Amino acid sequence: MRPLEPDDPRTIGDYRLLRRLGAGGMGRVYLGRTTGGRTVAVKVVHPHFAEQPDFRHRFHREIAAARRVQGTWTAPVLDADPDATIPWIATGYVAGPSLAQAIDHHGPLPLRTVRALGAGLAEALRAVHSADLLHRDVKPPNVLLAPDGPKLIDFGIARAREGTTTVTATGAAVGSPGFMSPEQVLAQPLTPATDLFSLGAVLAYAATGNAPFTG
Repeated sequence: MRPLEPDDPRTIGDYRLLRRLGAGGMGRVYLGRTTGGRTVAVKVVHPHFAEQPDFRHRFHREIAAARRVQGTWTAPVLDADPDATIPWIATGYVAGPSLAQAIDHHGPLPLRTVRALGAGLAEALRAVHSADLLHRDVKPPNVLLAPDGPKLIDFGIARAREGTTTVTATGAAVGSPGFMSPEQVLAQPLTPATDLFSLGAVLAYAATGNAPFTG
């Protein structure tokens, strides 16, 4: 978590932005707060995505699908504005380090903890797949370790299963090297098995402190 930078917005929708939580391929993520005091995570997409002709249509569809994801082990979608000049989405804020941060600071997890992590994330993926979504980017930074268990976050590149492909409008494969399934790397059609492959890679990382693939 870092202070806001000069070019960061101070408000998005009805949310006052407090800190920068991180950044990724789709946009920047901020810690925000409602006027009533609720803390949320607000993801603001990069401006160049908003300029792509088909982006808003996909974003509308993906938000509608993500709202259907209901589960103990996921961060719920609370609000969104895909029609804003710079589209954004707000999700529940999870107070806890990412799996990547935990491994960096404390090393591999005990086997019993890895098993509990796997059980929680498997339930999270079942909720995602039940909503006809694929996450497509299951990786240690997208797993947060909350006091009540792991939370799978960042559906920013999740796509509805119907018509799902592995490439962006620029032809680049979507995912994170080291945790992508072979079909993602080869730009082949994806199924829920893609997310399960990535889950296995994440659990291997949690148990050993090293990603099972180097790139």
